[in-house]
Amino acid sequence: MNNVKVFVLMAGLTGLLIALGSYFGGAGGAMLMTLFAGGMNFFMYFQSHKMVLKAYSARIVTEAEAPELYQMVDRLRQRAGLPMPTLAIAPHDQPNAFATGRNPEHAVVCVTDGILRLVSKDELEGVLAHELAHIKNRDMLLQTVAATMAGAITNVAQFGLFFGGGRDEDGEGANPIVAIGMMILAPIAAMIVQMAISRQREFKADAVGAEISGRPRSLASALLKLEAGAHRIPMHVSPAVAPLAQVNPLAAFGGGGIGKLFSTHPPTAERVARLEALAA
Repeated sequence: MNNVKVFVLMAGLTGLLIALGSYFGGAGGAMLMTLFAGGMNFFMYFQSHKMVLKAYSARIVTEAEAPELYQMVDRLRQRAGLPMPTLAIAPHDQPNAFATGRNPEHAVVCVTDGILRLVSKDELEGVLAHELAHIKNRDMLLQTVAATMAGAITNVAQFGLFFGGGRDEDGEGANPIVAIGMMILAPIAAMIVQMAISRQREFKADAVGAEISGRPRSLASALLKLEAGAHRIPMHVSPAVAPLAQVNPLAAFGGGGIGKLFSTHPPTAERVARLEALAA
């Protein structure tokens, strides 16, 4: 059901992008946006991990540089049936972690300096298992593409006047009020869909990560520590890559917005409750 929801949401993002192109540019605009979406996703398929690591100022580390972290990830990835991912550390005091990469063979697991200082060994295993679950579920590319498409929808809406403000069925200029409404509402709709995709994948990664580590309560306690740390310690990172982190890294700035519809992550209390149910 989770995968079905995400498929529907991604189809909605694609459809919205094409509809905007059609509204502002007719059949040619729809075709242009279809080609644009395809080219954009092709580019993100190969470049997303580099962009994400740069956004977090993360550096790749070797086994010799982080032996305990490497051995822990190696043990967990074998349980998950995954190839060994590349490891990276981001120089942020806020405790957090994320995974990126186009597929399991080209995946990166990154943790911050802050999380290595804060959580226990069992809790860190829970956090790492959650990120390996994202790799197993191929969530990293999905979320990056969703963020890119949402950004494209916003850009198309903002430049709607470039296409003449839209055309009706007879080719005449469309109602300017409707055009302005499209320019305002389309980016909001795209953001809501992007955030919904992010929340669904976090729930899934929690469940699969708990299976990989065998410690759902350790992940639950780690999530509580990470959320408290995110509110206490600001992290300066682009909102576009915030959904990739295990908890919202912009919580100190109100980065999740107001209300559940604009939240990048599910409520931590709800995630903890589900993990406690799994443990029971």
